This record gives sequence, C-alpha cells and structure tokens, in this order.
Amino acid sequence: MSNSSTPISYKIVETDQELQQILALQQINLPQHISVEESQEQGFVTIEHNFPLLSNMNAAAPQVIAVANGQVVGYALVMLQSFADQVPVLIPMFKKLSTLSFQGKPFPAYQYYVMGQVCVDKAFRGRGIFDGMYHEQRRQLSDQYDFVITEVATRNTRSMRAHERVGFQIIEIYTVESGEEWALILWDWR
Repeated sequence: MSNSSTPISYKIVETDQELQQILALQQINLPQHISVEESQEQGFVTIEHNFPLLSNMNAAAPQVIAVANGQVVGYALVMLQSFADQVPVLIPMFKKLSTLSFQGKPFPAYQYYVMGQVCVDKAFRGRGIFDGMYHEQRRQLSDQYDFVITEVATRNTRSMRAHERVGFQIIEIYTVESGEEWALILWDWR
C-alpha cells in the first residue's frame, strides 16, 4: 500500500473486521516483533489486546481509526475507567490517578478517559495521522470528557514527542516495580 498520495480518512470503528485490523497492526508493533533500534526510532506499543476486550471497549466508547483504501492504517483506542482491571499493565496508572489532583481537584472529580493505545502503520508515518486521530477523538468526545490521559514509557521518545506536539502535558513521572519509567500525561480539553 503506497502512503504518499493515498487519502486518509478518520472514523470510528464500525465492524469486527476493523477491530481485527487493529489487532493485526498492534501485533507488528509490539516490542517482541521489532528490533531494539526500530523501537527507539519508531516507537512501539506495549499492550496486547485480545478481540473480546477490544470489542467490549468499542461497545463502551467509540474507537477512532485512520483508514486508507479500506484498510486500518492507524488506531487510537479509548479506554474507559471501567476497564481499569482488565489490562494489568495499566492498573498502576489507574491507582496512581486515584491519588492525584489536577489544578486543585482530585482526578476522580473530572470526567476523563484513558488513551488505551495509539499506533500508526509504519508505511503511513510522517503524514500527521497520529495528530489526526487525536483530533478526531477530541471532535467525537470533548462534549463528554474534560480531558484524555495516557502514560508513555519515557524511553519511547518518539511517542513522547508526538504527544507533546498534540498538546499533552506531563503530570507526573514514576517508576513501576519492573523498573520501567512512565510519564503520566494529559491533554486538557476544557
């Protein structure tokens, strides 16, 4: 699939086939499927979803995708707080959020969701798709939520830069038991 002139559209997931395409794109961007050099230069995804979880997430909130020629070339997953216990690697983040405040108010007083994962097909990177998916999420969800929160492994420098470019700000940096350092970041929509 050529990336230079192929038009990109942004939409919410409507079919199981689109969910399967998300999972396929996710698989090829997990750290175990790319080299260390590629993960440092291009970034990587941390969480491996399964179809039932992704389907349930999609039923609960719209999942945004970027599509080219009918194929998913990017995705930005919305993870509601109700899914906190279904992805073990995210449990520390949700626990931390329950103890923090933002602009003088505790996080539980806000309406927010967590970015469950964002990924762009390697052949389509550098075309603004990452930003486009986040802006589509804002268009779809800003009337329901004050902000979106996510965490990024600080060693994932490409993702850190991309999130800062969109408008995310660092709330806190912390280290989990495994030794991985995470930046907890937020994009304020108010």
